[in-house]
Amino acid sequence: MNISGNTILITGGTSGIGRALAEALHAKGNTVIIAGRRQQLLDEITGKNPGMVGIPLDVTDPAAIDTFAADVKQRFPKLNVLFNNAGIARLEDYTADQVSTADAVSIIQTNVTSVIQLTGALLPTLRAQPSSTLMVTTSGLAFVPFPKSPTYSATKAFLHNWLDALRFQLRESSVEVLELAPPYVQTEFGGPQQAVDPRAMPLADYTAEVMDILETNKIEKGEILVEHVKPLRWAEKNGTYDQLLTLFGNF
Repeated sequence: MNISGNTILITGGTSGIGRALAEALHAKGNTVIIAGRRQQLLDEITGKNPGMVGIPLDVTDPAAIDTFAADVKQRFPKLNVLFNNAGIARLEDYTADQVSTADAVSIIQTNVTSVIQLTGALLPTLRAQPSSTLMVTTSGLAFVPFPKSPTYSATKAFLHNWLDALRFQLRESSVEVLELAPPYVQTEFGGPQQAVDPRAMPLADYTAEVMDILETNKIEKGEILVEHVKPLRWAEKNGTYDQLLTLFGNF
């Protein structure tokens, strides 16, 4: 992926990792379109970053995704980077006497179904470009799950597997397929306490390392891995999987 001169769409671009990378990529001379549910945040971010575009999108609504994709294709025919970053996590207790699956259904729609739908809608536009990138945010939890968030962890494992398959299918096309697998980062993704948790990687440090990886093309087999996430990525290979799973179970 070239670090500048792109037209980039980022879902979940109004907070956390999505916002940080949107602003960093905008500063590198890219046309950046951010999508999110909250118009107030879209207006705030684009106001602070002249030239950035904000478009509202509710990824839990399949009809809204279709309308959004059609609008993007019409307004930005040179779109060459799709960064599926929107995601949610919920704690789930399968030891309870009554287990609700409502959260699981919502997580799957946001983290998996919407990603597949938007990618399917915009891949023809990406393939039409001389050089393009499909990037999806997974997680270190794709490789060692967090027991208190089983569905979230499983959706990220699904995306890892799905991206491997897409990378093979698209190997002779102009589309580069990248997986962004963050570690535990200081954002409010899991609540306000996560943003100040000393166990989490500072967001500014994470953003800087990701940008360096992109700029220097330090990408192996399509995976963007900062040093903090590598113990999770290679846990099974290194024989530390059970130890980390137990650690996360007591987190």
